[in-house]
Amino acid sequence: MRIDAKELDFRQLGDELRKVSGGEVTIDNCLGQRFIASGMENLLLTINGVPGNALGSYLNGTKIFVNGNAQDATGDTMNDGEIIIDGSVGDALGYAMRGGRIFVRGNSGYRTGIHMKQYKEKIPVIVVGGSAGSFLGEYMAGGIIVVLGLNGGDLVGNYTGTGMHGGKIFLREKNAPQNLPSQVAVTKADESDMQEISSIISEYAKAFDLNEVEILDSTFWVLRPNTKNPYKRLYTQN
Repeated sequence: MRIDAKELDFRQLGDELRKVSGGEVTIDNCLGQRFIASGMENLLLTINGVPGNALGSYLNGTKIFVNGNAQDATGDTMNDGEIIIDGSVGDALGYAMRGGRIFVRGNSGYRTGIHMKQYKEKIPVIVVGGSAGSFLGEYMAGGIIVVLGLNGGDLVGNYTGTGMHGGKIFLREKNAPQNLPSQVAVTKADESDMQEISSIISEYAKAFDLNEVEILDSTFWVLRPNTKNPYKRLYTQN
């Protein structure tokens, strides 16, 4: 099924998508419509153009391919499924994400992975191929974020991991990241760490036809909550 979104507002586009109970759908001429595929499951969706805010919010099993950029709050409170973006994204990517995977070929804006969380086997994953803006992993409570820096330039902005109290952030760069908040500990990724992300990188490389070996044959740093200086100290006097 194909939907031409050129003359549709976000409500009309949403109504058209809700008529589809499953299968494959392609949206052409996407022009910033919000809430695309919100809460949907059992769908294979291709978007040609630029979806608006909250793409895939509350997603529950649908797989989305975006041939272009996406705007803010992509994957907001996403529960399951995949979002693959062959471009860059705006702010608050994966806000409160609690399951599924988001792969971005380009860059992401501020507050990527803010409030990510996990429960038992549900471990959300975000991989950014380029750079991520300030406040990466802010208040992160679980899950995995990987930033690869494949496009050169600064890998991350300021205040990475502020309020982080769970999960892991993997940064692919030669030198250890600096100016991290005190509640974040950083170590060079060891063999166990690399095993944890190797299958993720393999899937990412396959999605964008990249060289998996070249990506993995690099230095990675792992950011975790610092148990000696935990997040709770931001709000107590001891």
